[in-house]
Amino acid sequence: MLKSSFFIALVGATALSGCMATDGERALGGAAAGALIADATDENMVAGAALGALAGSYCDDAGLCSNRGY
Repeated sequence: MLKSSFFIALVGATALSGCMATDGERALGGAAAGALIADATDENMVAGAALGALAGSYCDDAGLCSNRGY
């Protein structure tokens, strides 16, 4: 059950991160998602937020959440 909840949260966060226009917005969304996932799995919320912010800010550079329409 824990793995499926984590997977659903990860997919949802990735899908929503594409709706945000700037790296800062994606970083804030990633930080919130990372903190929620860390809290749900009884891990360190600060570390989860930091990793989520990092993933959110660089997802556009990796081509995972591009708003360019191609």
